[in-house]
Amino acid sequence: MFRKIIKPILFLQLATFLTFQKSLISQPNNYIEEVLEEKKDIVFIDYEGISEIIINNQELKSLKELVTASSFNLSSKISQKYPSLDLQASGLPKYVAGENYNSNITTTKTSQFSANPSLIIRWDLIDPLRGSEIKLARENLKIAKNNFEIKRKDLIQEARTRYHKFQKSYRNIENKQYSLELSKISLNNAQSKLDAGIGTKFEVLEAEAQLLRDQQTLNEKKIEHEINKISLSEIFDIKEDIEIQQDQKIIGFWNYKLNKNLKEGLTNNLSLKNIILQKKVKKTQANSFLNASKPNIYISNTFSSTFTKGDISSVVIDPDEYGSGYTNTISLNLSWNLFNGGQNQNSYKSSQAEARAEDYSYKNLKNVLKTRISKAYLNLKLNEEKILSSLKEISSMKESLRLSRLRYDVGISTLKDLLIRQSDLSNAQSKNTNAIYNYNLNLDELERLTFLEKSNNCIDKDNISERETICNTLK
Repeated sequence: MFRKIIKPILFLQLATFLTFQKSLISQPNNYIEEVLEEKKDIVFIDYEGISEIIINNQELKSLKELVTASSFNLSSKISQKYPSLDLQASGLPKYVAGENYNSNITTTKTSQFSANPSLIIRWDLIDPLRGSEIKLARENLKIAKNNFEIKRKDLIQEARTRYHKFQKSYRNIENKQYSLELSKISLNNAQSKLDAGIGTKFEVLEAEAQLLRDQQTLNEKKIEHEINKISLSEIFDIKEDIEIQQDQKIIGFWNYKLNKNLKEGLTNNLSLKNIILQKKVKKTQANSFLNASKPNIYISNTFSSTFTKGDISSVVIDPDEYGSGYTNTISLNLSWNLFNGGQNQNSYKSSQAEARAEDYSYKNLKNVLKTRISKAYLNLKLNEEKILSSLKEISSMKESLRLSRLRYDVGISTLKDLLIRQSDLSNAQSKNTNAIYNYNLNLDELERLTFLEKSNNCIDKDNISERETICNTLK
């Protein structure tokens, strides 16, 4: 008796809830469509053109300016090899006026204009710091160029990742739209059976619930798609609306063995090269501290001249009196810091210790790179298998759904079983989408880490035509 009472109550609550949920979801759906229809000028982005468009990135432009600054700094240090010419003037002009009174002598006055220009030429014949400074500037320029290239490649990989993610969202929307259409068919079938007297209201409500879930999931995928578009636009600094190739497919094949990947990746890695350069910088700095204790020998030539008009310390001022004179001095000079309390020696030891620290950084980064390359390679192989297995699963689930619908139509299966098969098909399609997405990410990562290029042709190195591989399956 209790069960007979509770079932109609639950049935009424379920019907009320689904009616409310249906009206609640349909309203945001219209609003979402209105938001997503706000379009601007469209820019088409091709996958192959990412490396050219990425130059618009603001962070990359900043690093490019740093390369320019390092280049000018090197030119500045090289200029120290050449003589310098300075113009000095203690008064240009200078006017002196005054009066000198003494009780024992006649009072004298001063009123005079003067100019004292000097030309000084200096040429450092032996500058112990000059060579180190030029070497440091040259190595810092190489580091700046490497940093620019590292960031460019990182941004290309990140842009490609966002591109694949944006492309995947197209596939997700298609998948959920397909599921939504299947749910509409299931709801129509359930309603037709109810109208014919061979179905139940519970099946209709269950079909409506599945339809609402699919509609909500589709809305989520559309919002996710728009977010992915914004993310892709941001990295390119594009203000217009963007479009890409919507068809998701694998972007190439990787025909290299793991040992080849490791060898090329460690040989060409720019971060490892930067560590080597940083070690050279530290050693050069250490040598510069020792060189600071060596003598500096230079030639100087000073040409001084004096021009005057007027009198100085004269009883009667003659404003028309004038005079001039010059001197020229050439000398060989020596500057030598003999002792500074051991400061240079301690600084030398400090820089040497920093140089040794770079050895450990190099070994650590080398191990990290080996791990990253190996993981990317193994994940690529794993996703190859996932692509193949998901394709088989999609084929099986389509056939299973077809048979389940036939069984439901003739009354030997339930709507619940049909909806489960429908959900299984959607999941299989999502697996395939994710497998292709991750496979493409692994390809991009391997290109970034190894400096090798993916191929448009697949080479089955095992040469086993009977075995199903990504080579013969996706041809």
